[in-house]
Order: sequence, then C-alpha cells, then structure tokens
Amino acid sequence: MNDGKTDLEGLPPLRDVIARHNLSARRKLGQHFLLDLNLTQRVARAAGDLSKTTVVEIGPGPGGLTRALLLEGAAHVVAVEVDTRAVTALDAVAAAAPGRLTLVEGNALDMDLPALLAQHGRPPPYAIVANLPYNVGTPLLLRWLAEGTAWACLVLMFQREVADRLLADPGNKTYGRLSVMAQWAHQVERCFNLPATAFTPPPKVASTVVRLTPRATPLAPTTREDLETVTTAAFGQRRKMLRQSLKALTPTPESLFQAASIEGTLRAEDLSVEDFARLARAFAANRGD
Repeated sequence: MNDGKTDLEGLPPLRDVIARHNLSARRKLGQHFLLDLNLTQRVARAAGDLSKTTVVEIGPGPGGLTRALLLEGAAHVVAVEVDTRAVTALDAVAAAAPGRLTLVEGNALDMDLPALLAQHGRPPPYAIVANLPYNVGTPLLLRWLAEGTAWACLVLMFQREVADRLLADPGNKTYGRLSVMAQWAHQVERCFNLPATAFTPPPKVASTVVRLTPRATPLAPTTREDLETVTTAAFGQRRKMLRQSLKALTPTPESLFQAASIEGTLRAEDLSVEDFARLARAFAANRGD
C-alpha cells in the first residue's frame, strides 16, 4: 500500500524548484532557505509524533520543511506564505500529499492562526513548526506565547542570539523580557544549532532550533498582562536599579518591593521568573485589582 512517501520522495530537488519558479531569496522577506532534507527532517522530528497533529508552518519557501513534515507523518500541514512565487511552487507538494497540505497566502503577522485553523475545519491538537523569517520571528513568537495552550508545542528556528535570549538564566547578559515571558508559561529547550552555511543564501549569523512546550500551570501565579507590564518597565532601563526603573509603574515602588520581598537595589537581570511574578502580583494589588 502506498503511504504517500513515494510521491513526496519523487518530487524534484529543491534547487530545481527554486530555479523553475524564480524563487531566489528576497532580503526584504527575511528569506534563508534550508535545502538539506536531512536537516529539515531533523527539525520536523524535534516536534515529536505529529500523526494526530495539525501543523502550521510559516514561510515554507520552496518547501523543504513542508516535505519533511509530511514525510514524518504530520496529519495535516497548513503552510502560510506571503510570497506568491512560493505558493505556486508548493502546488506540487500538495499534489504529492493529497488532502494533507493546505496553502494559505498572506502575512502571518496579520492572521489569527487558531481562528484560521478552525475556519479550515482543522481539529486540535495544533503545533507550529517553522524556519521563521528573521525579520518577523520575535513578534510572531510573542503572539503565540500569548495564545498559550492553543499550541501543543512550538518548534521554531531563530537566529542564535534570539534563541539564547529565550533560554537565558538570571544573571546572564542575554536574560531579558523575552526570557521571562517564554519561561513563565513554557518549558524551553534548545534542540540543536545550525551553521550559517546550512542555508541558501547563508545568513550572517548561526541559527538554533528551539522547542517550547506549554507548562500545565505557569511557574508562578500572575496574569500574563501584569507580567508583561512589570518586565517591560524593569528591562526598559535594565542598567538601573529596580527602585528607579519601576517608577514607570508607580511613583513609590517601595511598596511593591516590600510586598514581593525583593530588594529595590537589584537590577532586572538579577530576578528570577518567580520573582517577577511576585512583583506582578504586588503591582496588581497596588492597582486595586
């Protein structure tokens, strides 16, 4: 019985697809294509068993990761692509995997992805697996983090400096608001690194694949909105002591420090995720929630 792999494996090489559809990477779209199918399948496998999962891919380009996701058994892939050339190139992949690939042309920054999946009749669980365009990776991630358990997992490729920020511990110079917001509600794991030479064209930086899995409950009680407010103020002036940076929230931040049992002479990078959650609860109480 043909399981569909034969048709997918019979597709033309990705370099031929690029040439046929004039798919040279465009800098303004942040495109860097991963053409080694061994590497794209490694990315797909980092998401685990996808046999019952609807996978969203952002910026599939010529379709290297798209093919890998289908070959690795994803129940269905919804590929969102802003580049019309790539949408046309992916028609052949859709034909090789009948009923398992939905192509959506548009900018993911303008889309409510859970609503889009429901509109297309795709049932959960949902995952996002993507080689993200560098110019939109962080804003997209912040949106998906806010959507929380809508996503069973996120397997995303970032430039390495962004991945380092996601994974950073307190006291590390790369530790910041993104670290806190990601780690508060998700387990964050580094899957593997990729050199710039793995991509066409090679970017100026190395890349890292990161997996984010929602926690059953956040690390500490607070609301995402209050945590965002406090971390934005604290890291907005990260070189200053908290007693100065948190004046952006209240003219008398000492009451917050007392309620949260935190020294106002510390700096933002000194606080753990749990510390920030305590500050966020104190902020909410001070506001009168």
